[in-house]
Amino acid sequence: MHPCEPPFSGSDLELAFDLAPVGLCVSRDRVIQRCNEAFGSMFGYAPQELAGASMSVLYPSVEEFHRIGERGLQVMRDSGRYADERIMKHRGGRLFWCHVAGRSLDREDPFGCAVWMFEDISERRPVIAPLTVREREIAQLLVEGKTTKQIARILGISPRTVDAHRARLMRKLKVRTPTEMVSRLAGIS
Repeated sequence: MHPCEPPFSGSDLELAFDLAPVGLCVSRDRVIQRCNEAFGSMFGYAPQELAGASMSVLYPSVEEFHRIGERGLQVMRDSGRYADERIMKHRGGRLFWCHVAGRSLDREDPFGCAVWMFEDISERRPVIAPLTVREREIAQLLVEGKTTKQIARILGISPRTVDAHRARLMRKLKVRTPTEMVSRLAGIS
C-alpha cells in the first residue's frame, strides 16, 4: 500500500462508526447530525429518529442542557475537548449516569461541529435516589472532586447554598459523611 493512501475505505469507516461498542454522535450547533446504533439504543431511540434532533432531548431538563453546555463551551474553546460524567435521560424517562467525551473541529466555534462519545456507566454507578436539577449538578461536580467553594463559583450560587444541597444529598443517599456521599455518587460503595 502506498503511504499516501488511506488505510481504510469510506465504507470501512462507516462500519467502524456504526458498530462501535460505545455511543457515537456527530453534532452541529448541538443538533444531532448522525449517531450510531449504540448511541440510539442507550437513549431508547433508533438512530434515524435522532437525526436532526436537539441534544436537549437527551438531558433530564432543558436547564441542564444549557448549563452543561455553558460549562463545556469554555473548556472546548481552551482545549478543543470536553469530558465529564453526568446524569442523562432515556426516552422512557429513566435517568442514568453517562461518561461523555467530545472533540470540536474548530476551537473558535466549539459547537459548530463536534464528535461525541457517550458511554452508559449506570451498571457501576446507578442513580439511587430522585434528585432535583440542582442536586444533579452538584452531584456531578462532587464526583469530579470539586470543593464547595469551586461548585459555588461554577454554578454562581453561594457556598452556603451548596452546603444546603449537599446536606439534602446526604439525607437522600442515606449516608452520614461527605466521603460516603461522594463514594455513593461515584458508585464505589
